[in-house]
Amino acid sequence: MVYWLTLLSDGGDFFNLFRYITVRAGGAFLTSLLFGFVFGKPLINLLRRRQGRGQPIRSDGPEGHQSKAGTPTMGGALILGALVVSTLLWARLDNMHIWVVLFVTIGFGAIGFADDYAKVSKQTSAGVSGRVRLGLGFVIALIAALVAAQLHPEGLRLQVAVPVLKDTLVPFGILFFPFAMIVIVGTANAVNLTDGLDGLAVMPVMIAAAALGVLAYAVGRVDFTQYLDVHYVPGTGELLIFCMALIGGGLGFLWYNAPPAAIFMGDTGSLSLGGALGAIAVLTKHEIVWAIIGGVFVAEALSVIIQVFWFKRTGRRVFLMAPIHHHFEKKGYAESQIVIRFWIIAIVLAMIGLATLKVR
Repeated sequence: MVYWLTLLSDGGDFFNLFRYITVRAGGAFLTSLLFGFVFGKPLINLLRRRQGRGQPIRSDGPEGHQSKAGTPTMGGALILGALVVSTLLWARLDNMHIWVVLFVTIGFGAIGFADDYAKVSKQTSAGVSGRVRLGLGFVIALIAALVAAQLHPEGLRLQVAVPVLKDTLVPFGILFFPFAMIVIVGTANAVNLTDGLDGLAVMPVMIAAAALGVLAYAVGRVDFTQYLDVHYVPGTGELLIFCMALIGGGLGFLWYNAPPAAIFMGDTGSLSLGGALGAIAVLTKHEIVWAIIGGVFVAEALSVIIQVFWFKRTGRRVFLMAPIHHHFEKKGYAESQIVIRFWIIAIVLAMIGLATLKVR
């Protein structure tokens, strides 16, 4: 919206600044951060009044989690509000990449909200049926994948880029669509599984968003892609604005979610943010690199898959408890130790992922 102020510019005045993606990305970050600070406390007070006993705590979870009973959930609505408002304000609204990511974000946010509402209203850890959640998620992801394929240049359409190997594309054909759906839905649910400790999910989400924002900006500029020998995907540069808005909203939320949390993100936040990150990876043709950048989420999801598979086959557990952050809790690590170490790992993985831009 702010971009249209450039119509008032003669090319050498203040309004001309809004032509630059980096300037608008900074504006989106600050707007989103301010939104979180202004509306954070009122939202927490509102949710406390409406939710009563707050998010139900699983009786079979780590013992220390019982002290968190009564903490309100659906805090992801704060990030979503900041993210959507800031993106609509600062991004170019004639850019379809922005609308695809907003569609996925809001769609998965609605699924998460329904799940959180069911848990709070029924005071049970079982919300919306897993099959229903997955089904709706795959429908949203399919629509996003179909549009993304149309936005990709002809030479990249229905193909997957291989990092490090220059000009290497794997033709997926029609299989690209289920692949993209798995990336989006898998990321959404992986972030959801990670969201089990105060601040554990939101910081890796912001770190990953920063890395994806750099990738989106780089592959959206023809001069950068020529220098780095990566594939040019026109229009993705605007996604940097979305990513910076996400980081600002995430920091505003973390202000209240830092241990001890005054509010939980809930599925409203984790599903929507995870879906958004997966969609950006698909739009920028960096699905494989995303598995590196989002390695923390991949590890959390794999720990659950391994645990369930092995228990069904042998009746024994690989981990003391899954997802893996609970395993470390059971091993006696303090919550703050686990959270900060996961943050450090997320930063290292993001740097490795970004290094693939230059290593060819």
